[in-house]
Amino acid sequence: MERAELAGWLRLSLTPGIGDGAARRLLAAFGLPEKIFAETSTALRQIVSAAQADALQQAPPGLQAQIDQTWQWLQPAADDGAATRRLVTLGDAGYPASLLEMADPPLMLYVLGAAAFDLTQLENSIAVVGSRNPTPQGAANARAFGRALGEAGLPVVSGLALGVDGAAHQGALDAAGDALRLATVAVVGTGLDRVYPARHRDLAHRIMLQGLIVSELPLGTPPLTQNFPKRNRLIAGLARGTLVVEAALQSGSLITARLTSEQGKEVFAIPGSIHSPQSRGCHALIRQGAKLVESVNDILEELPALRAAGGTAAGLFEHANAGDPASSSGQENPLLEALGFDPVSLDALSARTGWSAAVLQAKMLELELDGQVARLPGGLFQRAAAA
Repeated sequence: MERAELAGWLRLSLTPGIGDGAARRLLAAFGLPEKIFAETSTALRQIVSAAQADALQQAPPGLQAQIDQTWQWLQPAADDGAATRRLVTLGDAGYPASLLEMADPPLMLYVLGAAAFDLTQLENSIAVVGSRNPTPQGAANARAFGRALGEAGLPVVSGLALGVDGAAHQGALDAAGDALRLATVAVVGTGLDRVYPARHRDLAHRIMLQGLIVSELPLGTPPLTQNFPKRNRLIAGLARGTLVVEAALQSGSLITARLTSEQGKEVFAIPGSIHSPQSRGCHALIRQGAKLVESVNDILEELPALRAAGGTAAGLFEHANAGDPASSSGQENPLLEALGFDPVSLDALSARTGWSAAVLQAKMLELELDGQVARLPGGLFQRAAAA
């Protein structure tokens, strides 16, 4: 993008009173932004109000500083590694088609990430969202599903927030390993010149190298409350469907789920304890028609095109069939991760892991002997308190 073209797009996006809707009408009528600003006030008033036409006749305050800052940001930085910085506008071939189907697609998207990836590769992605303060089981589920989706070849879209979002991103990155493939996309509610929350700086750097970080907000935008619902609509818009891991009844995750449904896409929810406030949002979604999910296959069965595009996954931990699930990497035994912290039956564990009942019986016996798992009445198992 040339500097003059950048200046036109920034001026259009920053002009007071010109929202994305008015900007789209102007672009449809006159073409690129520089042509809009070459029009007379009379011509502009045929498309927008008199006040908006007058605003377009003047450069917005701070425009030159924003142009300079954005132009500088677009230049390669020494610490970016293989990542690139891009500005994708509404008219670009790289603009995701799924966002064009929304009622209010953003005018521009700031993108930071591996040069080999772009937003058109997200047609088979799944959004994973949930509480910023999940239960330990919820965080484990988010990471496990993020990994399972990654192993099925499906990118994970989330919001880089604390809790479920961060765990889902981490799971997707775990699945990718060192492979150069689009693992995950973080849609953020700030300018891309900052990381929020700050404790996710290292995670953001990993995503930048094996995925993409995306924002529609100008550089320098701080984490303002009103921007996060806007962020949520992009998460819903980019992905084929949305999985809610844990959510209270009043939460941003339910906003994302509602927007997903309004866009005609599938909503999935993981059930939890009836005593947990963090499960009530998921239970409400299930009552409203969201699909109850226990394994990644539940998602793939609902969206067969994803299975065809990304491959198959027998369960959350299919890769462990090739050998001993307790690897030497120092990570937790995958079977304990699948077990979680709530009582669970062998049938449910088989659905989560893809292992047969006989294999599970043997492995569960080992964990019982090690004191890591307790056998409960009714054929249920639960992690021991000390585990």
